[in-house]
Amino acid sequence: MVNEKSVMAVIRATRPTFRNDNDKVAFAVHAIFLASGCVLTATGPPAFTDAAFSSPSKDEISIEGWNELEDEYAYVYANLEKDSNWKKVIVKCLVMNGKLLIDALTDENSEPLHLEIDVEEIVNPNGGSNYSTQYRNLDTLVKRLGLGILSKLGGSSKATTSNPARAESESSERSSVVVNKPTSGIPELPGPLLDPSGGGFSGDGSMLLGPNDPRWLGIGIGPGFEGGQPGVPPGARFDPYGPPGVPGFEPFRFVRNPGRPGGGTHPDLEHFGDGSDFI
Repeated sequence: MVNEKSVMAVIRATRPTFRNDNDKVAFAVHAIFLASGCVLTATGPPAFTDAAFSSPSKDEISIEGWNELEDEYAYVYANLEKDSNWKKVIVKCLVMNGKLLIDALTDENSEPLHLEIDVEEIVNPNGGSNYSTQYRNLDTLVKRLGLGILSKLGGSSKATTSNPARAESESSERSSVVVNKPTSGIPELPGPLLDPSGGGFSGDGSMLLGPNDPRWLGIGIGPGFEGGQPGVPPGARFDPYGPPGVPGFEPFRFVRNPGRPGGGTHPDLEHFGDGSDFI
């Protein structure tokens, strides 16, 4: 896995000579590719030729001549992983306006990957002679090169230690999933809802519901039931709620009068007179 420590180990083992800060960042780019498992097959002026990129050779070479040119660098790497979809990659670095412009192209891609690095952000101007102190944000370079180029080459699982961009994308996808759960344990009533602005006892627009009100039809209760009074569902009965054997609470006292012919006002509502909803 590529991280700051593994990259610094490559730099120390190679012991390169730097002419300037640009060399330090360009060589750190090379060290990151080596730490990811790539093999250097060409560098310096030979790496700019078509033959170096098209050659099937995977023989490893030394770093000699890597900074021979002024303000431009080139590396050709071979990929030794058998399950990889690319075999060669060429990496070119160009210094411009204080930045290192990095382009990488594999033998399987038609468009290069591009990345820009601010040299001053990576290099310590007062780093001394130790390699570890000559860099101040080497971890930033490792992460940016890993996410911007190595992870997109599609060939090495060692490219980066982690992928924050992918983790953030997955988190966003998980949070975007909508789970349809009921927000209340109260089931919806079948049929149309009762409208308080509808007709009352006589269709006059009141909020009270009479036994013949057509709105009873919406919830399955209405005059359409056979063998019963309007507004009374079949099988319904009235149970007396007085203590047994007490005078005045005999069951026959609670028997309703039969319905009047032709409909008329419900017995329970006769005391209202003309059907008005005012008490």
